[in-house]
Amino acid sequence: MSTTSISTAGARARTRLSYNRFRAFLVACATRPEARLWLVIQFAILHAVLWTFILINLKAAQDVHMDVAEAWGWGQKFLWGYGKHPPLSGWVAGLWFKALPAADWATYALAMTTVSVGMVICWLIALRVVDARRAFLVVVMIALYPIFNFKGFKYNPDLLQLVTLPLLVLAYLNAFEKRSWQSGILLGLAGALALMTKYWVLTMIGAIGLAALIHRDRLRFLSSPAPWVAIGTMVAAMIPHLIWLADAHFVPLTYAGDTYSLKDKAQLHQLVAGYVLHNFALLALPVALAALAMALVPPWVKLLLAAPLRIVTRAWARGANAGVNVSQALNVWIVQVIVAVGPPLGALAFGIYMKTDWGISLFFLVPLALVAIPTLRVQSAALFNIAAIWLVLSAATLAASPWIAAREMAANAGNAQIYGARSELARELTQAWHSRFGTRWAVVAGTMEQIQPLVFYSPDHPSALLPLEAWDSGLTSRDDARKYGFIGVFDPTDGRLPAFEKWVSDAAPNAERIVMATRRFTNGKAGPSMSWNIYFAPPGK
Repeated sequence: MSTTSISTAGARARTRLSYNRFRAFLVACATRPEARLWLVIQFAILHAVLWTFILINLKAAQDVHMDVAEAWGWGQKFLWGYGKHPPLSGWVAGLWFKALPAADWATYALAMTTVSVGMVICWLIALRVVDARRAFLVVVMIALYPIFNFKGFKYNPDLLQLVTLPLLVLAYLNAFEKRSWQSGILLGLAGALALMTKYWVLTMIGAIGLAALIHRDRLRFLSSPAPWVAIGTMVAAMIPHLIWLADAHFVPLTYAGDTYSLKDKAQLHQLVAGYVLHNFALLALPVALAALAMALVPPWVKLLLAAPLRIVTRAWARGANAGVNVSQALNVWIVQVIVAVGPPLGALAFGIYMKTDWGISLFFLVPLALVAIPTLRVQSAALFNIAAIWLVLSAATLAASPWIAAREMAANAGNAQIYGARSELARELTQAWHSRFGTRWAVVAGTMEQIQPLVFYSPDHPSALLPLEAWDSGLTSRDDARKYGFIGVFDPTDGRLPAFEKWVSDAAPNAERIVMATRRFTNGKAGPSMSWNIYFAPPGK
């Protein structure tokens, strides 16, 4: 045998040894009590960093979403409510942007930090239901779920629920297990925190309540102090917000009723079907990739040639499974079934306009619900496979993100909702205000979708006033608009224009009216041109 052959064989052996050592190291870190938490935290940080850069590239030709700009505006004042929603998402944004500038990259970093914190909490939930091996599989499946990457680009109350709802479920599983008054306090505080995010979380609170009533160990739980202390704690913690809600004449409920009530049966059925299919498609990806990771466990090549069906069937076996806490798994299964089935049925029964985004917060338990099936057997090699799949897909997306962004822009070149130059408009309006009045631009008036980006991008960061809506945020007032002056901004194609012009005429009869056009150029390519009706109302004397 030649020296070259010996060297090549030795290199292959060393490569296999290094690969096997790294795989064993990863599995050991995922399962050893002293290492697994740090592994998951480091994984979550890496996920946040990678996907922040991906989103920066993907959204380079776009302004931040209006929901993100709205949350930024809310965070400028720490109130007990912001018209449409409870205050927590605004508080979090306010704290975040006290440390970071009002820049696009900072909003994507906030979104990815939010989902990555949610991933860690989901891992803590999994540890109460399954062993550490399965829990790591769960957290990587969640990282592959598009809600935690592509679809998680906009920070808003829906996205923040990926932190507060997992915290609520974790607190419930803890209280169900310990049944102490201390665990009840934690559960109550988690419930209040969730409710301070969005009232939609009542779906999860209701599902947890039903799970507690349906579970076979319900009497042990319900006879303990935990659930009753939790209810009292949650009510007490919500008192400041409830006072605000009464003072605001329950305007968030008015907003929900006016915005999401639907009488068209055909459209209602179409929206519910779209909601179900949309969320099923999103969940199919992490489930399919996890199945692939388990199928590629050695010796999968030999099995593929000799007995292909064994690649699938070897992951399933009867008998006891020490890796699953069936009692807690039952809680997870009940909660997930209720929140999956309940909202669509409720929408059909009560005529509710069903948005696909409402599913963002409701399906984080699906990976755990599947991995907790006792007949499923998870081999150690599957952990390395799923982590490798996540890394390859994330790195490939990062490399391809500039190309993806260019293709998306070419395909939607005329879409002003996506590529409209609102950031340029904000800067131009700021300069125009300063040249006219020599003061800070304090108030911008218009519709939420048009003016919230102006609040974010203007160097003066004016407060948003929504004169045509009953659910104004409370950050400014009509008196402030008269005192400090305002700029009204309105889309001339919006059917509400006559009503807005009437309001301007009543509020500032001497307002200057002009038309302004904006267009953005990205890498030498022009975006859509947009025209705006602009109203300059001078400060009061």
